Amino acid sequence: MAAKAISSPVPVEWYPSLAALMVSVGLMLTASFFIYEATSSRRSRSLAKEITTAAMASVFLGFGSLFVLLASGVYV
Repeated sequence: MAAKAISSPVPVEWYPSLAALMVSVGLMLTASFFIYEATSSRRSRSLAKEITTAAMASVFLGFGSLFVLLASGVYV
């Protein structure tokens, strides 16, 4: 039985668009996090909101970085 070739679940043509979209969303979430931290008082901050925003920004920036590398030809 011949081995089956490994292929990407996402079409290669989508890599640049996904990279731009995910990095943009990640940077907007990061900016939102910093603005929230700078404008809210210590007593009115919500730990759940901070963790949620930071985690979402991290996920989008992580996948965005992956697609930036894939779009530029660095296969990881």
